Amino acid sequence: MAGREAGWFERSRPIRVEGGIRARGRRGSIGERWWSRRFVDILERVCDPGRLARGRSYARSGQVLDLEIGPGLVEALVQGSRRTPYRVTIGIAAYDREQWRELVGALAAQALHRAKLLAGEMPPEIEEVFGGCGLPLFPEERGLEMECSCPDWGFPCKHLSAVLYVLAEAFDDDPFLVLAWRGMARDALLDALRHIEGRTGGAGGDRPPGLLDVADVPFAERIDDFYEAGMSPARLFPAADASAGPGSPSDLLLRALDPPRVKARHIPLLDLLRPAYRAFATADGDGDGE
Repeated sequence: MAGREAGWFERSRPIRVEGGIRARGRRGSIGERWWSRRFVDILERVCDPGRLARGRSYARSGQVLDLEIGPGLVEALVQGSRRTPYRVTIGIAAYDREQWRELVGALAAQALHRAKLLAGEMPPEIEEVFGGCGLPLFPEERGLEMECSCPDWGFPCKHLSAVLYVLAEAFDDDPFLVLAWRGMARDALLDALRHIEGRTGGAGGDRPPGLLDVADVPFAERIDDFYEAGMSPARLFPAADASAGPGSPSDLLLRALDPPRVKARHIPLLDLLRPAYRAFATADGDGDGE
């Protein structure tokens, strides 16, 4: 506190470290996916631009030594110009069991949202689902409690800003960290969604069987017909009668199955396959039957 009262300020050059968490984005904004960009947009709207710029420099230099994300709290260590790293904490409201019960029910009620989440994706509509429950997914303007052990009186200081940008890139790598910060870990959420789907036959309760609802029969009981189709081929195509409802989306399997951990030029394989699936479906629908 005495340092603050005396007008203390940190030297412009921090102690360089090896093995820090270095932000990948070398120029411009940080954050590649819609959820991380949404988080960064909120920060850049409410925080001082100059301090955020210095924080980006710290993040790109690898000054953040450690980052831990838990329910309602992010903890980090940031190396400044002093020998001892500064301790940073960023708190957010973590939702309790009853609130998450409501959220899981709302997510499970939307078949495509559920399929995307089970496939490891974060559907953009999830923000509306949270909002419909009166529980924001991303922090609101005054929704973060941030502290740093440095003597800088500015808010947020460069150390806090660096952690916020590194946190955004952590969200890039794993969108479920956004939900874990709100109090629901990835495995717990997916287990809850599968439990609801298994108990009700899907969020729709009495809905018709879906494309992926194939009975799991022990191999010994179906040796004779193991290689036969598990469903009628007619179910693989949209119904011609409009009253039967819309057909299945062309990329349903990509949404529902576990995505491969493969990237091409830093782009996830599913992001490359999805337009191809949709293009094939469009070409098939517009074709002349040849």
